[in-house]
Amino acid sequence: MPIPRAVAVVLDGPRVLVIKRFRRDPGFASCNLCREAAAPGPLCPGHRYAVLPGGHVEEGESAETAALRELTEETTLTGRIERLLWTGRHGARPASYFLMTGVTGTSVLAGEEAVEHRPDNSFELAWATTADFERLNLVPSELRGPLAALLDAR
Repeated sequence: MPIPRAVAVVLDGPRVLVIKRFRRDPGFASCNLCREAAAPGPLCPGHRYAVLPGGHVEEGESAETAALRELTEETTLTGRIERLLWTGRHGARPASYFLMTGVTGTSVLAGEEAVEHRPDNSFELAWATTADFERLNLVPSELRGPLAALLDAR
């Protein structure tokens, strides 16, 4: 059973907070992204993409609590949940997306992302507009339409 993912959607006017990623696995066999794309091996070429802040829902934890925890762990920001925006999938995992309100602090990369940040596994916080989604390769791609509609409605 896949571990659910909880996601914090942090907006600032027409922008949303994302984590830009670059990941290069040691080889094709160990890279989920290469296998999903049916990319030829044996070497992983590296992948650039962006995700919204979020992560695993821990055992005994609600998705709401996980979204708030992951927001603080990854970005040092704190906030409250305004409402559940969507549920869907992030790869093979069920995912819940929560709109944040009352967000305070300055976004600074923190937690495991800061510890694991290196040339072949980089993390960078960034603000993105709808026009940036394709260039940044925001994943999951099914999120781009609803997120664009949310930003356009603000």
